[in-house]
Amino acid sequence: MSDIILLGQNFLALFMESAPWLLLGLLVAGVMHELVPVSFLEKHMGSASFGSISKAAIIGAPLPLCSCGVIPAALGLRRSGASKSSTISFLVSTPETGVDSVSVSYALLGPLYAIVRPVAAVVSAIYAGLMVRFFAERNELTVQGEPVAASATSSCCSTKAEPEVVKKPEDKTQCYDGDPAHQHDHNLPRKSSQVAKVLSYASGKLLEDIVVWLLIGLALAAAIKTWVPTDFLTQWGDGVVAMLVMALIGIPMYICATASTPLAVGFLAAGLSPGAVLVFLMAGPATNVSTMGMIKQEMGARTLVLYLFSVISASIGFGYALNYLVSSFSLSSMIKTASHVHEHGAGVQIIYGLCAILLAGLMLRLGVKKLQQDRHNHEQHSACCG
Repeated sequence: MSDIILLGQNFLALFMESAPWLLLGLLVAGVMHELVPVSFLEKHMGSASFGSISKAAIIGAPLPLCSCGVIPAALGLRRSGASKSSTISFLVSTPETGVDSVSVSYALLGPLYAIVRPVAAVVSAIYAGLMVRFFAERNELTVQGEPVAASATSSCCSTKAEPEVVKKPEDKTQCYDGDPAHQHDHNLPRKSSQVAKVLSYASGKLLEDIVVWLLIGLALAAAIKTWVPTDFLTQWGDGVVAMLVMALIGIPMYICATASTPLAVGFLAAGLSPGAVLVFLMAGPATNVSTMGMIKQEMGARTLVLYLFSVISASIGFGYALNYLVSSFSLSSMIKTASHVHEHGAGVQIIYGLCAILLAGLMLRLGVKKLQQDRHNHEQHSACCG
């Protein structure tokens, strides 16, 4: 019984620590979702040049798409004329990091990971794109086709669809009678509608896409901290074997960058090196079974092999680099461990507690909505087929 109580305490501590940063990340992600249209992405990803590959990595890095949610987006971009190399670059950087995962990384893992993760995501994405450009696209011509909407069945997240194209706002002056006060009043409903869309997406679709894996990650992190002995994972050492094990664990998983963060806390608490943990944080969100299937179908087996090789080699390379930086420049103080959770004053703890209550309420609302929807679907099925 004491272990169960300790497990609950560890889970609650991690949940409270991540809540305010996750809410902030969700809000920023919602703003980005409303402001970044797919047409903008397509414009800058049509060629296989280094500039296009780099743009794809930089544009994709902050976007609020998870490892499975990025599939229909990337498929739509590819069928809209994006090159293989730019599409692969987008596929690597987008799920590896994001505004929400950076904020949660800062809260749970410390400032070093919050800096390293987005940098590693962008660099590894450019590296993957260049590998595809030189070894899979050398003799190919990019064919510009008509845009084709991605099928919802292409994604493992049934609720995630291709990002919507944000329409340009209507001309503000078409109903303007010359009075500035009237102009402000006319635009107020539109602005209120945009705010409502941001909040609706952040607390709805986006949270729904990550909530299950986020809770699983927090639970596993708490379980690792509670029950896993320190030498269980450290038996692999800090070298290439340990990093390969973490990559092989992460590659087939359906997990997003945000949800992988609490798992990383558990791995650090179990004694894994910072570099081995970074391998998991990069390889886990970067790919999964559905992503690999889509790449093989749309871009061929050679592109898939190059994609997997790039993800594994880049994550191990950055893992070694992080271990070197931590040991050579004494950066361990910039990494949080499970023992650092709850080092806040009373006033800050109240804020963290309120954020945790708000986040729990949003999750509970999604659960109730899902149950009501399932019940409604069941009733419709019974009425139709009964």
